[in-house]
Amino acid sequence: MSDQNSAPVDLIVIGAGMAGMAAALLAVNRGLTVAQVGSSAEIIFASGLLDLLGVHPIATGRIWRDPWAAVDALRRDLPRHPYARLSKADIQGAFTEFCAFLADAGLPYWIDPGRNSPVLTSLGTFKLTYALPASMQPGVAARAAGRRCLIVAIKGLKGFSAPQMAASLAASWPHLRAATVAFPGAQGGEVYPEKMARAMELPAAIEDLAAAIRPHLDGAEVVGLPSILGVGGCRAVAAALSTALERPVFEIPSIPPSVPGLRLKEACEQHLPRKGVRLFLEQRVTEVQPLGDGGFALQVAGRPGFQTRLTCRSLLMATGRFLGAGLRAERGRIRETLLDLPVFQPQDRRQWHRRDFLDSRGHPVNQAGIATDRHFRPLATTGRPAFRQLFAAGAILAHQDWMRMKCGSGLALATALGAVRACRRALAGTLD
Repeated sequence: MSDQNSAPVDLIVIGAGMAGMAAALLAVNRGLTVAQVGSSAEIIFASGLLDLLGVHPIATGRIWRDPWAAVDALRRDLPRHPYARLSKADIQGAFTEFCAFLADAGLPYWIDPGRNSPVLTSLGTFKLTYALPASMQPGVAARAAGRRCLIVAIKGLKGFSAPQMAASLAASWPHLRAATVAFPGAQGGEVYPEKMARAMELPAAIEDLAAAIRPHLDGAEVVGLPSILGVGGCRAVAAALSTALERPVFEIPSIPPSVPGLRLKEACEQHLPRKGVRLFLEQRVTEVQPLGDGGFALQVAGRPGFQTRLTCRSLLMATGRFLGAGLRAERGRIRETLLDLPVFQPQDRRQWHRRDFLDSRGHPVNQAGIATDRHFRPLATTGRPAFRQLFAAGAILAHQDWMRMKCGSGLALATALGAVRACRRALAGTLD
């Protein structure tokens, strides 16, 4: 069965991870007609924290509290890094626009301007990040003020031990204590974050959990819990539990798949269509055909036997690296899976990885990807743009190791802005 849809759009975004979602938003905000194809399932593996830049250079592992000073240093040291093609105002603007969208979707984020904030993790460590869910901010403030804090674990929840966290932080946060309670209605055994988060959107569950926590408060000024305070209604759940306990509560990110990642996924899936984006989620592009007028025709496959044909004036690849299937590692080379574009990569497979898995310099394969011009157009073997109206953004870009540099979300948001802006100029005929 096929659904022939010949009405062209200005832009099709391939990919539904962070870069794809940001690109669709930024494009529709600029008046482009947009369709988006891809799987958004990987977003639930995100922590929910939006990193800008935390580590540079990788080899020394220098950690930066000021991400903008880090960007300055990176732009000097790594002129081929995607950040070097964007101004700091561009990067800041991408964060501001995306966070405003999330706030409108009921998922507010908090930023300490000019600084990375230390977020308490379920391992009892602190992770520096730039933008964090507002539900985690009271924990940052409590730690900075040295307030008396109770960390509450849930019986049966894996990967979150309040006693371990209290022991790990005994020296740096002396007024931090731990307690473990049963989740209301749990019958014993393992419990799951998403189920608890959805249950917490019922007023009775909020009051029952508050009743379980109250006997452990003992003067605590603030209470930390795993990220289970609702999915779509997290702001209201956090406020209601704070009221019930008569003190602020905050969330602590837990191991993936995470509820904060699920919130990002649902916010984008529910609110991008309201802005006009045509979503083809959990579908994949099986063929891309360049058209004579500079546009593209795509075959999109959904459930077995069902196909859609989409046409567009320009195309943006946000297909990710190996996990997202934008790149594939074959025996002799790394291949771009959609158009077989040239991939920047080590010449020899023996050079893909260093001998020591934990080598502080990282592995060369982690910087493989698509090389682009300054307008984020993928390059052909000639060194010129492969197509005039083809763009790329996010993890698929070469010359960056977002995981070690702690810049994944910033890379996605900022390069999406750069690519969308260039796309708009290309469609207007003003791109050189």
